Amino acid sequence: MGLDAYQRTLKNTEHPSNTEYRLFAEITRDLISAQQRGGVDAALVEAIDRNRRLWIALATDCADDANRLPRETRATIISLSIWVQKHSRAVTREGEDIQALVDVNRNIMKGLKPS
Repeated sequence: MGLDAYQRTLKNTEHPSNTEYRLFAEITRDLISAQQRGGVDAALVEAIDRNRRLWIALATDCADDANRLPRETRATIISLSIWVQKHSRAVTREGEDIQALVDVNRNIMKGLKPS
């Protein structure tokens, strides 16, 4: 019980960029795992969906005028989100390679990496 309470507290006090990094890492790991299995299965669809929802949340946050990121950075994240949505459909419906989604996530993780 003590460990659970500690982990909840850690999540509540964690810097937002560390939380984003952790989420990107978890989802990217799932994408890579699905890629290694090959083909379209339930795990791939779930990993793609989680990644897609993450990017939608980022774009929604960046569309808010209260967001303190520079306007150009916000626009880039929104554009990437749109691309992620399109490529995700291509992966699940047309068999496109998932690697591009992994690469984009890894690049974002580099910028978020905790010190």
